[in-house]
Amino acid sequence: MSTKPTVLVLGATGFTGKLITQYLAGHKDSAAFTLALGARSKSRLDAVVSSLGLGTAVELHVVDTTRQEQLDALVKTATVVINTVGPFFLWGTPVVQACVKHGVHYVDITGETHWIKRIITTFHYTATKSGAIIIPSCGLDSLPADITAYISSKTLRDHSGQRVDIDTSLSAYSMSGGMSGGTIGTGITTLEQVPKEELRVARKEYSISPAVGTPTPRRPLVYRLFLPDTGRTLIGALYFMAPVDRALLQRSWGLLEAEAAQDTSYHHYGPAFKYDEFIVTGGAVRAVLLTLAMAIGAGVMMVTPLRWLIKKVLPKPGEGPSESVRENGFLKLTNLTTAVASSGSAPLQAKTVLVGKGDPGYKLTSALISEAALSLALTPRDALPAIGRRGGVLTPSTALGDVLVDRLAASGRVTFESGVVRAREGKKTV
Repeated sequence: MSTKPTVLVLGATGFTGKLITQYLAGHKDSAAFTLALGARSKSRLDAVVSSLGLGTAVELHVVDTTRQEQLDALVKTATVVINTVGPFFLWGTPVVQACVKHGVHYVDITGETHWIKRIITTFHYTATKSGAIIIPSCGLDSLPADITAYISSKTLRDHSGQRVDIDTSLSAYSMSGGMSGGTIGTGITTLEQVPKEELRVARKEYSISPAVGTPTPRRPLVYRLFLPDTGRTLIGALYFMAPVDRALLQRSWGLLEAEAAQDTSYHHYGPAFKYDEFIVTGGAVRAVLLTLAMAIGAGVMMVTPLRWLIKKVLPKPGEGPSESVRENGFLKLTNLTTAVASSGSAPLQAKTVLVGKGDPGYKLTSALISEAALSLALTPRDALPAIGRRGGVLTPSTALGDVLVDRLAASGRVTFESGVVRAREGKKTV
């Protein structure tokens, strides 16, 4: 019997599931783990294996995620589950339940804050008892935002030689890529089926954090981020996934603060921490126009007949960007994190730049979530951060920390650059 860890991809026949399967099957560490694929249709599983030329190199499992006993029987054979079956508020809870029950680790690509709040309430404590490490939002939502803020904070600490309290952390997204039918479908289904009150509560500040911190300042119509090392100013508009990313960053903050209260040497962000992000537009006029377009789009989505029309003309679930779009897409995320200023001195700042190759939502996401899963499958538990070792419903940075950063940097899909750009003595150290 094999003693290798097993990585189980649920929804392997879907658009994102196939990309993840392809990434893992061709991974340089593929000999170190068993790749298992799960989906409802045997014929579609066979088609994926055939199209990717996998032969007998993978295990195939027909599974209905709505049947808990069937799901339990499969999940307990895995080391870590990669779940791509959304909307997660409809189909994800039984998978998390099975993982928590059997102490199996879990990662997914959800951007559904209201559902993350549900699973924290239901499963966080039990997961700490079973040892399951549950990490939602390991794709474009919200791993890049979470990990770059973490790296910037660590850069400030390394420069200072001690813990540094953060004032603000602001990220600017530049990207090119496409959107799949599944993403659009999730947004529409959420509006139609999730109670408005549940969505309202999930949108509150620190809704999924174990503690309440400093509120986010009022968001401007036009964002500006001055980069001291280059003298450039990045200009943009509110990123439409900012509420999702901010909620997850606030959970990271809360988990770190709770740990730091018990261990004063533990890395943390400090009580003043505030996070925000925007998408680069190249100018103020474009930023205003994009904001107006998003407001109009949000209004259209609230009208039932118009939602029906959108479902007719936009990509269907299972569809997604062309191969050309996937290959030529990119993500460049620039994060500037500013420490709380000491009396009479300029604040210390760190800039971290993440560059990802491929369409951010799909080709890059397949690498992000796969490396998160392999961080769990191939890393000794005692090499994880203390928060991760204990298990629970966590975030990428708090569960995996430098283990994930190192794996991403070694993947060939992601590069990081980080350095201090404004020291207290006024010198650039990048």
